[in-house]
Amino acid sequence: MARINRMTSRERINAALAHEEADRVALQDGPWATAITRWRNEGMPADVNAFDLFGFEMVSFGADTSAQLPSEVVEDTDEHRIVRNANGALAKNWKGKISTPEMIDFTIKTRDDWEQIRPRFDMNDSRVNVDGAANSHASSKKGHWVSYSGVVGYDKTQAMIGSENLLMAFAEDEEWVADMFMSSADLVVDTAQAMLDAGYHFDGAFLYDDMGYRNGTLFSPDQYRRLAKPAHAKAFGFFRDRGLPVILHSCGCVKEFIPDLIDAGLSCLQPLEVKAGMDVVELKDLYGDDLSFMGGIDVRVMASPDPADIEEEIRVKIGHAKQGGGYIYHSDHSVPDNVSYEQYCRVIDLVHEYGSYD
Repeated sequence: MARINRMTSRERINAALAHEEADRVALQDGPWATAITRWRNEGMPADVNAFDLFGFEMVSFGADTSAQLPSEVVEDTDEHRIVRNANGALAKNWKGKISTPEMIDFTIKTRDDWEQIRPRFDMNDSRVNVDGAANSHASSKKGHWVSYSGVVGYDKTQAMIGSENLLMAFAEDEEWVADMFMSSADLVVDTAQAMLDAGYHFDGAFLYDDMGYRNGTLFSPDQYRRLAKPAHAKAFGFFRDRGLPVILHSCGCVKEFIPDLIDAGLSCLQPLEVKAGMDVVELKDLYGDDLSFMGGIDVRVMASPDPADIEEEIRVKIGHAKQGGGYIYHSDHSVPDNVSYEQYCRVIDLVHEYGSYD
């Protein structure tokens, strides 16, 4: 369906992040690759990508923030592939379906291991693709909202040393945890500055740090303040000092961290997983004056056989969250392949209907 937009994506998203009402709610999403395959089979045009077809509005550019260790395929079968990645972690991925990689082993397991590898996280010229600056400007000219993208804190660290090793370090060696977290923030700042120096255009930052699970946070609010908040404040502050708002992706239930995230300089929280108790209506009422929100539309409801269910989900949540600005549409994580093409097209139509400020 052809739609008339009175604002560019950049204007629309900047308005949301400034708590101002735009022409309509901005939208962005992340369908699984297997969902796209299904949609192609169900009539999605073969000559257009999901970004353009559904009118997504954000484009991200990142840098290499790994340990830059040699990557290698350790095992390759018809069902799976096991790869040792650039952080030295051994990861198993299934073929033909989307899932979180199974982390099998890690090069960094102890503080001594970290001390030996830590210099590999220093800044160097090879981390930034200077030729990508032109692409960032091309996206900007199209009106897209262009962001720096990077991983910090807990999320970056658990991918290097494993969740079990990291959570044990929380209990036994907080100084080590704090050092790893700050190292990730330092590299975000250094690579972002190098990209700006190389001529990249950014409208903001989109950072990733998963810190919750279904029933709560992975560590306590006190530990967040001691260990993660200083790293977040450094990363958030770098962008905010340059007039660039910061969106943070943090899965699971992270409600207890929100006051400190705001204090650290966060502009917007995403994706607001419904199954983990992240209710955008509740959060808007509690923190909407200080924080914007992105997401919170339940993918389980998208897959419901009753089309009235998703209409009610979007009508209630977007109708409330959009008031006074401060909301960007997104699923409550990513769109799985149990959502049909017809169902997802209806989702986007409903976002336009209930997300309009007319």
